Formats: sequence, C-alpha cells, structure tokens
Amino acid sequence: MERIDACLMALRRIIRATEIHRKEVAHHIGITPVQLRVVQIIAETGATTGSAIAKRMHVSQATVSALIDRLEQARLVERRRDAGDKRQTLLTLTPAGQATHDAAPDALQQQLVRKFQGLETWEQAMLVASLERIVAMLDAGDEPVGALLDTHEI
Repeated sequence: MERIDACLMALRRIIRATEIHRKEVAHHIGITPVQLRVVQIIAETGATTGSAIAKRMHVSQATVSALIDRLEQARLVERRRDAGDKRQTLLTLTPAGQATHDAAPDALQQQLVRKFQGLETWEQAMLVASLERIVAMLDAGDEPVGALLDTHEI
C-alpha cells in the first residue's frame, strides 16, 4: 500500500502543479497555457495557418479554430488572407498579442523539456516507459491529446 499511496500522491502533485501553473498564467496574462502556446507558435513564425498550429500542437483543426476564435475576440490574434495564396488564412499577433507573449511566464512544459533534456538517455527512456504504463493502467491511451501540460478545458 505504501508504494500505491506514493504513486497516487505523485500523480496528484503533477495534476496540482499543472493547475497551479494554469492559474498563474491566467492571472498573470489573462489566457490559458494552451492559448499561450498558440500565441508562442505565432510569435515564433511571424505568421502561420491554423492547420500548421494544429499539426504542431497535435490537436484537431476544430480545437485550433476555437482557440483562435477566443484569441481573436481578445484582440491578441488577427486573421488575414495570404497575399500569395488567397485560399490560405494567415494568423498574426496584434500588438496586444505580442505584449502578452512578451509578458508571459515560462511555460511549465518548457521547464520540463529543459530538465528532461538534461537527463541521461536511459533515464529519459525509463520515464517515458513508466508514464506510458500509467496511461495504459488508467485506460487513457485512446484519448486524443496534444503535447501540452494543461488540465483545464481548451
């Protein structure tokens, strides 16, 4: 029972850390970590499409469209037709979107990536295998998810 309790407590701490981070980001800049990731991708590229964001975040086009709608309503992102290809709609940051990007705290997943990359290869493989085993034990393997740490609704 001691190991079971330790495992459950570790899972709760992970969930708690993502929730605390979500609240911190929302309080600090007024958007969710998932919305922040969209803003970060647009900032990195200068201009991109919704389908490129969906592919990069490993989520559906419909999910990205809903995120973009919210960011557009908040006047952080704007849509415009691509001058070179009228079929494409490009997404760019507004000045307010750029300011939000610049003010954002370091994302939780970026912290994890930095620390994970510092581990030995065998240690990385062990962690991935352990997490995949937990996913299987929770029957959570069929849920479509993106590569983001967030427990809140997108």
